[in-house]
Order: sequence, then structure tokens, then C-alpha cells
Amino acid sequence: MEVSDIHGGGQRSGGTTRRRFLIGSALTAATIAGAGPAGARHRGYPLALVYRGPASVPGCPEAVAGLLESCPTPYTVRYCGPDERRQLSSASLAQASLFAQPGGGSIADAWPHLRDHAAAVRGFVAGGGAYLGFCLGAYLAAERWGYGVFSGEAVRYIRSPGSTVQDTDDTIVDIDWRGEHKTMYFQDGPQFTSPPEASAAVLGRYNTGAIAALVAAYGSGAVGLVGPHPEANRWWYGPGLTNPQGIDFSMGYDLVTTTAAVQYA
Repeated sequence: MEVSDIHGGGQRSGGTTRRRFLIGSALTAATIAGAGPAGARHRGYPLALVYRGPASVPGCPEAVAGLLESCPTPYTVRYCGPDERRQLSSASLAQASLFAQPGGGSIADAWPHLRDHAAAVRGFVAGGGAYLGFCLGAYLAAERWGYGVFSGEAVRYIRSPGSTVQDTDDTIVDIDWRGEHKTMYFQDGPQFTSPPEASAAVLGRYNTGAIAALVAAYGSGAVGLVGPHPEANRWWYGPGLTNPQGIDFSMGYDLVTTTAAVQYA
């Protein structure tokens, strides 16, 4: 995920990336990650809205939907966005328990499509809703060029001293997840600082010790953020890229369930 940071715009990678691969595989990925209309398998479970539109790329919303639908305590998933039956609005969010912002391109490209919805998302979370942000969605949780539901900082891991990744190509990154060594799909995701006013539940850390995944309270709601991609399914791995630990959704499930626990605490 390339992102414009505070000091300027990140340039898009010229190589073959997950996004180019996913665009050609979007329908197949959607079938694997959330067959048919999202949520059809879990009617009656809490409703989760997943953004799908110009601030995401094909395959990313579907992977998040698949993660939420396959959780030990699953969600009914519906997409929201300008071309969906449900819009991203206060009225739609009022019907949901959780809103997820998936990965995508850059903040510079995404934020113009989302800025008009910031107040609705803030109100939803402050009133008791849950926000999940994956990669770009985690950057977009912050106060500057984002929804403002996370008062800590979300900055580029690849620009931090000691980072094992220095470019924007898709790759695998090592994560300490609750004391266990894990490997996860990664493309220019953020690292985080805890909100200054309250402690956060830290789930994962990069090799530098910087936070890679956390859950924090916001108002009466909860925010779960992750820099790498625990939702990545097998369609994300193109030629030459494999995860040595295989496809493992357990960290994504942990993120979702921990966010829900904070939400309802």
C-alpha cells in the first residue's frame, strides 16, 4: 500500500503488485473470500459494513468480508459505497455493529472520496460502534487526513529506523503477535503510537518494537488497526511470493474479537 505521508506524496510502485494481480482475479477472490452477496451465510448475526468503492481496490474489500464472515463469531457482511445498495452514511451505520475500511491505494487518492463521511464515521464509533482499519484503512483512522477515530499516530513502517522493509513492493514481514513469531503479508502499512489519553491493547509489533496492530477505545466504541494484512488469502500471493507459515487467519480473528470485546466492555 503506497500512501502520501505528512511531508508529501508517496509514488506508486512501477512493478507488478498485489493490486495488479487482484484486478485480474477480483471475481475469483470475491468468490473465495465472501461467496455470493456478502453475509448470505450468516443472516441474523451482527451486521458489519465493509467499504467498497474508489477508495479501495478490487480484492481488498472482499478479503475483509471473508475474514468477518468466517470469524468464530461471524458477522453478516454488507458492502457500502457510492456504487453499492448501501451508502456510507449515518443512516447505514446506525444499522451496523462494525464498519471496516480495507486496504487500497494512497491517502492522497482515497481521502477525497471519504472526507465527506468523516463525521458520520466518528459519530458511529463514538456512539458505540467498532471501526476496523487494514493498512490504508488504518492510516485513515488517524486525525490528519482521516476519520479522526484514533488519536495516536499512524506512520509508514518502511521509513522507520531498523525496518526490515524499505520499499513499497508487496512482501512478507515478521511480526511478534502476542509473544509468538508470525509472518504476514505486507505492503507499505503503518506503525502506530498508542493514544496519549488511554492505554491500548497491543496485539502485534514489528521487529523494531513499533506497534503493528492494536485496539483502542474511542468514545463508547472501539478501533482495531493493523498495518500488515491478516485478511490476505491465497489470491494475494502472486509468482515468487509465499508466506512461510502458510495462510493463517487467526491473527485477523484475534483483531476482530478483541475489538468487539473493547466495544462491548
